[in-house]
Amino acid sequence: QVQLVESGGGLVQAGGSLRLSCAASGRIFNNYAMGWFRQAPGKEREFLAAIRWSGTNTYYADSVKGRFTISKDNVKNTVYLQMNSLKPEDTAVYYCAAAGKITSIKSEYGYWGQGTQVTVSS
Repeated sequence: QVQLVESGGGLVQAGGSLRLSCAASGRIFNNYAMGWFRQAPGKEREFLAAIRWSGTNTYYADSVKGRFTISKDNVKNTVYLQMNSLKPEDTAVYYCAAAGKITSIKSEYGYWGQGTQVTVSS
């Protein structure tokens, strides 16, 4: 079992930045990957970025490449999502998830956090 707890969401003006954190606990294997998704009202949950728990491989959705950066601290068992140049359309609930491999496919993530709200005002 893996437990994931997100934090760092909030209200920010357009053009601003936020850093989300995802604290992981439980049995996290080296081959696992951690991903970030978001879901806006009335929309599907969307993949944003993923990183291997062991190593530095990362994978980004084209929609956020260059604005969002995923990183991790294996000592703190925490994954981060640095979000810059935020836009009102980035408003959503942001979720952290864990999968057995690095992937953008939502159904391959077996563990999910409860989500954290990000609101970007214009």
